[in-house]
Amino acid sequence: MKDNIKIASGQGFWGDLISAPLDQVTAGEIDYLVMDYLAEVTMSIMQKQKNKNPEMGYARDIPELMRVLLPHLAEKRIKVITNGGGVNPEACAKVVKEIADEMGLSIKVAVVTGDNILSSLDELIAAGAELKNMETGEPISRVKGGLMSANVYLGAFPIVEALQLGADIIITGRTTDTGLTLAPMIYEFGWSQTDFDLLSAGTVAGHILECGAQASGGNFLGDWESVDDFVNIGFPIAEAYPNGEFVITKHEKLGGLVSVETVSEQLLYEIGDPQRYITPDCIADFTSISLEAVGKNRVRVFGIKGKPATDTYKVSCSYMDGYSAAATLTYSYPKALTKAKKADQILRGRLEKLGLSFEEVRTEFVGYNACHGPLAKELDEELINEIVFRIAVRSKDKESIDRFGKEIAPLILTGPPSVTGFAGGRPRPSDVVAYWPALIAKDLITPKAKILE
Repeated sequence: MKDNIKIASGQGFWGDLISAPLDQVTAGEIDYLVMDYLAEVTMSIMQKQKNKNPEMGYARDIPELMRVLLPHLAEKRIKVITNGGGVNPEACAKVVKEIADEMGLSIKVAVVTGDNILSSLDELIAAGAELKNMETGEPISRVKGGLMSANVYLGAFPIVEALQLGADIIITGRTTDTGLTLAPMIYEFGWSQTDFDLLSAGTVAGHILECGAQASGGNFLGDWESVDDFVNIGFPIAEAYPNGEFVITKHEKLGGLVSVETVSEQLLYEIGDPQRYITPDCIADFTSISLEAVGKNRVRVFGIKGKPATDTYKVSCSYMDGYSAAATLTYSYPKALTKAKKADQILRGRLEKLGLSFEEVRTEFVGYNACHGPLAKELDEELINEIVFRIAVRSKDKESIDRFGKEIAPLILTGPPSVTGFAGGRPRPSDVVAYWPALIAKDLITPKAKILE
């Protein structure tokens, strides 16, 4: 058993800083690089891509990234774990393996499957899976015909199985963000499925790493101006120990800031009930977490308690739910806000006159209330140089959405003066993708890990 391992975050979402993974493997010593690419909407995007091309459906920047990373990974014996396989981890793993072979590198690539249940929904429902909406209790039948994706949130243990098979690079589908970091701790330290405090500690470490630089100074709401060198910001690293304690840090050569405050902010991100942070592997009690600054850019995390895992997996489904369109116009001084509000009034009146059907019409005045909505403070219009009027509509009636798009340009010459910022022609309808969260019994799902030959 190792005394400690260093697990580095390389991506916090699909589209994150593309230089970060290379920085993490070259600016200092690490043992594992974990890259989180997935969000609920990401899965639907990837499924649409796979529907068009059966060889796609994964994070498309992974192959080129691997061309850069692979020599360093092989030299330093760094393992990579990523859920960037999306809805087609097999295809992603195959491409990575081909690149390694082309480069003459002896790299074992593994794939974890079993999360994508879209094609087996009928059999699962027949076997007793109700897949009711967790929030509304509605039956899956209401949206089944429009489903675009359906993926189970798998945990860390299928990744552990891949590590036990000798994998150097592991490509998964919808694995929990936290599972990417927890898995190497289980593997290296020999934790069991009933070590709930330890599993919870690894889960908390994964939660801190999952959003990339958000734990090391990025998007920091505190004293963000004290963050060093945003240009070369370093992503966080968990220096983990067998007893479940770990230190969050970063490479000294890189910028950013790791402090009790930056780590605390990330800990509060998307947790719901802090005493019941539910994952496939355990239930972590975030109220038991203790933080201690133990050096420059070093925060010790300890004291974490946990409870047994539930007997269900969460399922993330997405489905088609109509159409939307949005448009913007910019109004300038004087009385920019008054002009923008009048434009909104005129446009809404014309839409009503046409008898169009919308489930929602939403207006924002960017520069005034787009961020804070009704909480925005009133502004002295003499101090406003310009306001962007943004209006969006949503409807299941595509013709209403299309007609809305034809009413924007006329406002330029038939509404308030001093308008600019209209470009791109008429707004066109785009698909509305809605989220359907559900639960499924774990005994209905069979994750698989295998090494590609």
